[in-house]
Amino acid sequence: MADFFAALGNPAIPFLRYALIAGILSSIAFGMVGTYVVVKRITYIAGSIAHSVLAGIGLSLYLSARHGITWLSPLLGAVIAAVISALIIGLVSMYGKQREDTVIGSIWAIGMGVGILLIARTPGYKDPMTYLFGNILMISRTELFLIGSLDLVVIILGLVFYHQFLAVSFDEEFSRVRGMKARFYYMLLLLLTALTVVLLTTIVGIVMVIALLTLPPAVASLFSKNLWQTMLLAGAATVVFTVVGMMISYAADTPSGSTIIIFAGIVYIVFVIMKGIIKRLRKKLKGSRI
Repeated sequence: MADFFAALGNPAIPFLRYALIAGILSSIAFGMVGTYVVVKRITYIAGSIAHSVLAGIGLSLYLSARHGITWLSPLLGAVIAAVISALIIGLVSMYGKQREDTVIGSIWAIGMGVGILLIARTPGYKDPMTYLFGNILMISRTELFLIGSLDLVVIILGLVFYHQFLAVSFDEEFSRVRGMKARFYYMLLLLLTALTVVLLTTIVGIVMVIALLTLPPAVASLFSKNLWQTMLLAGAATVVFTVVGMMISYAADTPSGSTIIIFAGIVYIVFVIMKGIIKRLRKKLKGSRI
């Protein structure tokens, strides 16, 4: 672990510092939006948006290589694809006559298919694995600023509309009856989820987005009694998972995204088992007192 901290201070390898800063900055948004996603039970929607992101990434790589359009970076392409997917799913959910799960599955498949096709047609670039499974160490200084901006937008909107998102997440129908613009806030929540998904893809990749979006709130819910506590603990848990996962990845020379997810999953399983054991011990103690 000492080598990791020594490498952080090495000016010759700034990408390690960029990765650490990106992970810590994004953790707050992950904890906040991840909690809403779990409570609202829209994990499948988040997964669809995550996989559609590959279409935007593939398009940006293709246009850059074929037509010299360099301003459309993979991260910006991912944002555009995620937002479009969120809008389509939201509109279909609210106004469409098609089954919502069918549309979600279609966007999931089409986004992946288009992305892989465009990457395959991109000269000199044939491997989508970096985007599918993530490589936090590839974050550049320019992308770090964009990640920070996205993170700030998610946090501000999440705080400003906290009560509205809370109402929509727990009981959308009741919120609508009370006169709240439930559809508007549901759509806004989907857009926040889309931006958070893009942040997550830079950390752990497209395939493992759902894990880092849901595991921290799952761990936090074991120790919290209300939504605010869950969000704060989930954000803190994401920081720990990201930093420790990067340290293990650096020491063991393993893929950073996979290492972060494995560490998070192990922590969750351990806490669940420990909580179950403690619960049984308390029951036995109560029974012995009676």
